[in-house]
Amino acid sequence: MPALWIAHVTVTDADAYGKYAELAGPAIAKHGGTFIARGGRFVQLEGKERPRNVVAKFPSVDAAVDCYHSPEYQEALNHARGASERELMVVETTD
Repeated sequence: MPALWIAHVTVTDADAYGKYAELAGPAIAKHGGTFIARGGRFVQLEGKERPRNVVAKFPSVDAAVDCYHSPEYQEALNHARGASERELMVVETTD
């Protein structure tokens, strides 16, 4: 079943986070992920507001988790650490 990778982010260092985004996109695509929301308008109804929200669709939970642990994504993530506050989850869809 497909899965959604959902990230809620507050960027604290735009330059470093820009390098993360530059590397993360290809890593996500390599594992079958496609972006369905990247930034854009949102309405926070509950919980902690994060100004950047990203959703990518993957073929499966395993594909999304494999992407996260891949060397390519971990290299990208090194630029996000210390440059952002984030929450990231993977949720299986009902498709």
